[in-house]
Amino acid sequence: MRFEVLSLSGENTIERRWLEAQDETDARRQASDLAITVFRVRKSRSLELPGFGAGSRFSLVLFSQELLALLNAGLSLVECIDAIGEKDESLARRNVVARLGRALREGSKLSAALAQQPLMFPALYVGLIEAAEGTSDLPKTLTRYIDYQTRIDSVRSKLVSAGIYPSILLIVGGGVTMFLMGFVVPRFASVYKDTGRELPGLSRVMIEVGDFVSSNALAVASTAIIVLALLGWLLLRSYRSGAFERLITSLPGIGRYFHLYELSRLYLTLGMLIEGGIPLVRALRTSARVASISTRERLVAASEQVESGSPLSDAFQQHQLTTGVSLRMLRAGERSGEVGTMLTRAAVFYDGDISRFIDRFTRAFEPTLMVVIGAIVGLIVVMLYMPIFDLAGSLQ
Repeated sequence: MRFEVLSLSGENTIERRWLEAQDETDARRQASDLAITVFRVRKSRSLELPGFGAGSRFSLVLFSQELLALLNAGLSLVECIDAIGEKDESLARRNVVARLGRALREGSKLSAALAQQPLMFPALYVGLIEAAEGTSDLPKTLTRYIDYQTRIDSVRSKLVSAGIYPSILLIVGGGVTMFLMGFVVPRFASVYKDTGRELPGLSRVMIEVGDFVSSNALAVASTAIIVLALLGWLLLRSYRSGAFERLITSLPGIGRYFHLYELSRLYLTLGMLIEGGIPLVRALRTSARVASISTRERLVAASEQVESGSPLSDAFQQHQLTTGVSLRMLRAGERSGEVGTMLTRAAVFYDGDISRFIDRFTRAFEPTLMVVIGAIVGLIVVMLYMPIFDLAGSLQ
C-alpha cells in the first residue's frame, strides 16, 4: 500500500512524502527510520507514488541488472542491496530497496523480503528467486529473468510502436474534420445563403450538419468525450472479462497472430520457470497469473491434467495451447529432458513470425488509413466548392 506522510523538515517547513508500506504502523516505522517528525500518516489516494512517473518508475529489469553486476563483482547480498539504494536519487525507490536491506539484516531470505512488497516484486519474480535460493545460483537466475523480460518488452514495444502512427493520424484527421465542419463550413454557408441559389443535395446536408455543429459546439464536444469515455470503459471491461481477447482471436488473419502472441508469452514464462528449477505443476500455476483470462482458464485445466499424470504436450494439445510446430518441439523436449529450453525456442520462433506480421500490417494499414482520412477531408472540400463550380458554370 502507498501512504502519504506529512512531516517537519530540518528547515521547519511541512513536507509531503510517499512511502510503500504494509500498513500504517509499518509506514510510521519507515518514517522514524528516516529521522523525521511525523504529523500525519494516511493511505495515498493517488494511483502511483510521486517519483514513479515516466522515466523514474521502479524498474525490475534495472534492479536485476544492477544486482547481477554487483554479485558478479564479489559483493555479498546485503552489500549489493545497500549499494543499489545508495546510488538511487529517487526517495521512493530508495525506500523500496531500504526495506529489502532491513529485511535481510533481520534474517529473512531474499525471496521472503521481496514478497513483502508485492506491488514492486510480482509472484513470478519471487518464485524465481526462491528457486534460485534452493540451488544457490542467483546470478544465473537473474540473467535468465533479464533475458526473459527483454524479450517480452521487445515484442510489446513493437506493438506499441505500430499503433503510435495510426493513432496520430486518427487524432489529426478527426481534428481537421471537426475544424472544417464546425468553423469552415458555416462560413461558406453564409455566403451561399446570400446568393439565393439552390444548393446540391450533398452540399446542403453537409452545410446543415456544419451549422448544427457550430451552433451546439459545447454539446457536441461533451457528447464526443462521453462517447469516447464510454468506449474506453467498455473496452477495459471486455479486456478484463476476456471478451476482447475472444473477439480479436476470432478475427480472420489477425486472430492467428494474437493467439501466437499469447502462446509466445506463455512459453517464455513457463520455459524460464522450468529452467530456473521450479517444478512443472508449480510453474504452470505461476504462469497462469501472468496470462490472459481465456489462456489462464485453459492453462489451469492443463495443469490439473499434468498433475494427474498426463504429459505436458498432450495436456497442451487438448486445451489448444499449442500449434503444429510447438507441439513437435515440446514432444522433442520431453524425450530429451529439455522442456524448458524447447519452450523458449518455440517462443523465439513465434516472436519472429509476429514481428514479420507487424511489419507487413503497418506497411499496408498506415497508407490505407491516410487514404481514407484524405478522402474524407477531400470530400468535404469538394462538397464545399460544388456550389461555386455550379455558379461559375451559370455565369459562363
